[in-house]
Amino acid sequence: QVQLVESGGGLVQPGGSLRLSCGASGRIFSINDMGWYRQAPGKQRELVARINGGGNTNYADSVKGRFAVSRDNAKRTVYLQMNSLKPEDTAVYYCKAAIRVSGTYYYNEYWGQGTQVTVSS
Repeated sequence: QVQLVESGGGLVQPGGSLRLSCGASGRIFSINDMGWYRQAPGKQRELVARINGGGNTNYADSVKGRFAVSRDNAKRTVYLQMNSLKPEDTAVYYCKAAIRVSGTYYYNEYWGQGTQVTVSS
């Protein structure tokens, strides 16, 4: 019923930039929190950044000042602008959204399939 599709990952040199996008589709009534998580090999998945329906944001300490999360409610899309990338940012990045499906009265969490970001020279 609901699908989240990420795009924008790839290989970038240290100090470079990437912009990730995640669009939601399906029988969506409304979307609350949207966010980005990442998982590096051998590590647990961790929060990178999130934005609520009112536009308030919070970030992991490791990305503050370098990453920026935003959303376009009309397009049902969340973005992650990543600047000054470091090798330790290498991971699979996943988006997550709290979505209320049409005809229901509650929010469920949905995940995208993930997109690989590799920071290497």
